[in-house]
Amino acid sequence: MLRAAPRRAAVLGKPIAHSLSPVLHNAAYQALGLDDWTYAAIECDEQALPRVLDGGWAGLSLTMPLKRAVLPLLDHVEPLAVEVGGANTVVFAPDGRHGYNTDVPGMVAALAQAGVTRPGGATILGAGATACAALAALRALGLTEAVVLARAPARAGDLLAAALRLGMVVDVRPLNAGVRDGDLLISTTPPGAADFMAERTVVSPAVPATVLDVVYAPWPTQLAIAAAKAGIPVVSGGDLLLHQAARQVELMTGRTPAPLAAMRAALDAC
Repeated sequence: MLRAAPRRAAVLGKPIAHSLSPVLHNAAYQALGLDDWTYAAIECDEQALPRVLDGGWAGLSLTMPLKRAVLPLLDHVEPLAVEVGGANTVVFAPDGRHGYNTDVPGMVAALAQAGVTRPGGATILGAGATACAALAALRALGLTEAVVLARAPARAGDLLAAALRLGMVVDVRPLNAGVRDGDLLISTTPPGAADFMAERTVVSPAVPATVLDVVYAPWPTQLAIAAAKAGIPVVSGGDLLLHQAARQVELMTGRTPAPLAAMRAALDAC
């Protein structure tokens, strides 16, 4: 009897050495008894992406800076990924490459785990691809508008285009504008970029109701530490990573539900 070829998956991005996605996906494969599946981390930029996509994969996870760059290289893109303007998941099927965005349902699930299901308002820190996913998550939570604090508001064109597709009203302000009192604050910036918000979160009369920081390494971030000290509930980037990875496992393997408990145990052990 011929053995089936091993099923290969990976996470692509640059930088990628910090990624904990292999820990989560390999734990899922073990729990599901998928002994012929493997998952690795591969450094890849926009120039190398077309070549790497031809590597005979079952599925790929994508992180910075590839979520937007991959779209024209796909044969099929789910409506949500089109609206967001980025795909973080590619599944390879007989009819071609399929693109999905699991950041959005992952963010919704991570917030729901913390009891955040109907925020009164929201402020997003950053205007990149993950900020676009945050807008879609806010829409799923019932909001129709959000404030976005951007380092360069004049260069927030991709985010404004995503907001238009999503039917969201966005008020783009400079980073030093501050958070509105009682908002859900979602920081989508890279490690260290939101440190300047830490003290402001504690001392400002306008403080967020909940903080979600998408960074998971290093953790806790200065923003998360300051928020916790101020008694503000904090949702970690690890929670987001877990839930978006669980959806990726389901899409890539066709096995549902993903073994969330096993994946969480592996993440907690890191």
